[in-house]
Amino acid sequence: MHIAPLSPHDPVELGGYELLGRIGHGGMGQVYLGESPGGEPAAVKVIKPSVVDSETRQRFAQEVEILKTIWGARIAALLDADAEADPPWLATEYVEGPDLSRHVALHGPLPSLLAASLGATLAEALATVHKQGLLHRDLKPANVLLGPNGPKVIDFGLAVFAESSVSLTAPNTVVGTPACMAPEQARGDRPLTPAVDVHALGAVMLFAVSGHLPYQAANIHVLFHQVTDPGTAPDLSGVPDELVPLLTAMLAHRAEDRPALSDVVQQCRAVIEAQGFKVAQARRRLTTHTAAPSHPLDNLPPTVALPLPPTVPAAPAVPGPSTPPSTGPTVVLSPDATPPAAPAPDADEQAVPEPTPTLVDRPAPPSGSDAPSSAPAAPEPASGTDSPSSTPPAAPRAPRGRSGQRLHSAQARITAQRLREVYAAQAAF
Repeated sequence: MHIAPLSPHDPVELGGYELLGRIGHGGMGQVYLGESPGGEPAAVKVIKPSVVDSETRQRFAQEVEILKTIWGARIAALLDADAEADPPWLATEYVEGPDLSRHVALHGPLPSLLAASLGATLAEALATVHKQGLLHRDLKPANVLLGPNGPKVIDFGLAVFAESSVSLTAPNTVVGTPACMAPEQARGDRPLTPAVDVHALGAVMLFAVSGHLPYQAANIHVLFHQVTDPGTAPDLSGVPDELVPLLTAMLAHRAEDRPALSDVVQQCRAVIEAQGFKVAQARRRLTTHTAAPSHPLDNLPPTVALPLPPTVPAAPAVPGPSTPPSTGPTVVLSPDATPPAAPAPDADEQAVPEPTPTLVDRPAPPSGSDAPSSAPAAPEPASGTDSPSSTPPAAPRAPRGRSGQRLHSAQARITAQRLREVYAAQAAF
């Protein structure tokens, strides 16, 4: 998911969530990437001050109440909200990954196998919403996030209770995304039925496999005419043959001609199994195909730079067995911080390049290695090669055995032998 930096006019905190960047915006609001005091990421949606009035507050409060009632593995969950705040805000689960629109724009359409997996997953998600007496009403590619555990549906700002004909929308006003709307929704019919979400899911699947929506026009009035005209068929160009019958039915002009969501799941399963895969296998392939390459939070600049502590000079070498290096976490300097001056390296040490800015746990070095935990072992000069004139001569090192490990000094061997003799004298066997 693309994250833009905050502007000077953006808030830096809302409801206890620290705002880290912008991840989306619309006509009514702005969506930020936030972080709770405990480090939990969240998508924080805020109504723009310029559009805050009694109606938008009421609509926003309705969205909060709807999100409180929705549950499901494929739904981005509500975390917290305050519809009475200034400005009103809500925080939902942050899904790490691009939306379907952005993924197709960057990587092209999905193969039919993955599109069928996407369709089955979203159909189940919508069926869960419908069981709770709700309609989404604004399902579109931008509202499908491709997370690391599979796709999730977001943005229930236009959701309504299925059995209700009451709407906050003014008479003769249509709210939604016209290119994905069912004809009855574009006409402003009331009440709407679950068939509107079936049509929208068909438009999403069509976009996933072809890169375009069922209706396209530069003029909004022409687009509405195409959607509502029974004689204008949806554009199914680029759709694989195995998905044409399903998408034709889902995008049918009359609501009663569209399949139920349970039938959509079964037909998607049939497409998957016809290609020799199980549904779970197709889901894993979809997730792998759409997985984000890296965590967006890792690319954000740090709020506070953590400089390295001053380097402590090494203690004088004591003859005897070497001590294993520490394997604890290493705090590495952030790119914007100025490191404190460190003591000059010992004669037998070489300068180590500045480490990559990160906070990691270094893996334990191999047994017997004398490389420090905070940097890779410095390479030794080749045999017979003189050191540069500006570098002090390297101190002699202990010889290596056949295994490549350094041999102990003569004094160390004598000490080890004495310890073995003492142990043997005291042992009961």
